[in-house]
Amino acid sequence: MYDPTHLRTFLAVSQTLSFTQAAARLGLRQSTVSQHVRRLEDAAGRQLFSRDTHSVELTEDGEAMLGFARRLLEVHEQATAFFTGTRVRGRLRFGASEDFVLTRLPEILERFRHDHPEVDLELTVELSGTLHERLAAGKLDLVLAKRRAQDPRGELVWRDELVWIGAERLRLDPDRPVPLIVYPPPGITRARALEALDRQGREWRIACTSGSLNGLIAAARAGLGVMAHARRLVPPGLTRLPDRAGLPDLGRIDFVLAHGHRPTPATGAAKALAAAILAGGEELRRRSE
Repeated sequence: MYDPTHLRTFLAVSQTLSFTQAAARLGLRQSTVSQHVRRLEDAAGRQLFSRDTHSVELTEDGEAMLGFARRLLEVHEQATAFFTGTRVRGRLRFGASEDFVLTRLPEILERFRHDHPEVDLELTVELSGTLHERLAAGKLDLVLAKRRAQDPRGELVWRDELVWIGAERLRLDPDRPVPLIVYPPPGITRARALEALDRQGREWRIACTSGSLNGLIAAARAGLGVMAHARRLVPPGLTRLPDRAGLPDLGRIDFVLAHGHRPTPATGAAKALAAAILAGGEELRRRSE
């Protein structure tokens, strides 16, 4: 019912929100991209994008199609590999930030291992900033991590609001520096928190530093201070601080998949895992809304 070529074009447009950029990414003419999207909309019987001369946005039906498109393409690629005998294999060096490891990532990785038993998966759990550095140095093949503001690298898995969280009983004294619970450099949420407080002119102090999310959570539950965290991934036992706490807005944060720059024997495995994560990320986003 849905042509895989049309689905891939739809995903490219949804990621770039530009028919021109999607055409450049896919190596197609813009008219061809428009035709693919139109045919997919005809097949679905729904409008997937609202567009005018200045902008392109996903409609509500377009948002729904995102998850279906990713899952359909994943199944299509698995079936193609099975019946053509091109089994995915090789050693895949995969890096993930701890936020994901503590959510649905184990379930996604278990399913991936079942579908691709000949892939030797090597998992590295680190800070997002460190993972991007290791990827750039050629030490990882695929990374699932946060992305810095204005960084164009990576394929968006989902976008979330960054908020201040702490123990429910915690009360901040407006006349004293804000006690912060942070990752060490180059933590992305650490940098965002410090920059926001500095812009506000609010004094702060580091109350706890840990490279482990579990360590940060334990410190926050003990009431040692506040931490910046993705709204949809707030751990049990912690709560978002109310506006009356007077802390600055932290903006939004992107969670992305980033591939290594050079083709390796693990490229096929990386693409297969990326497809599984994109499908799982869409499901996680829907569950958390």
